[in-house]
Amino acid sequence: MLGKLFKFLFIIAILGFAALVGFAYVGPEIGIDFAPDRQEIRMPVTLQGQ
Repeated sequence: MLGKLFKFLFIIAILGFAALVGFAYVGPEIGIDFAPDRQEIRMPVTLQGQ
């Protein structure tokens, strides 16, 4: 019984990974953009020392 459960969970994990990889490849083709919004951030930095 426990062996069947582990086998089932292993198969679900493999199918989930395959679905995630497939979605990553197909996503841009169907209009889903995974790239983050780019913006420049400037912050003044004061260094202590000399």
